[in-house]
Amino acid sequence: MRAKAKKPNRVKEVREHRLVCRVSDRELRILESFLAKHKVKNKGRWMRETLLSKVYKTMLINYPSLFDKQE
Repeated sequence: MRAKAKKPNRVKEVREHRLVCRVSDRELRILESFLAKHKVKNKGRWMRETLLSKVYKTMLINYPSLFDKQE
């Protein structure tokens, strides 16, 4: 019999804060078609990951440095 793989112990973060975003009918159709095409089942998780990955990448690009980059 095969032993079950142990999952790492992760601390669950409690999401207490709500963000609301309004979109137009056209934007909603675009989002819904994208989510259906890519078989995204959890819209909230997808939006959170998409938003935070963009913010994280922008923060890395704009991270202050001691010396300016020289071209």
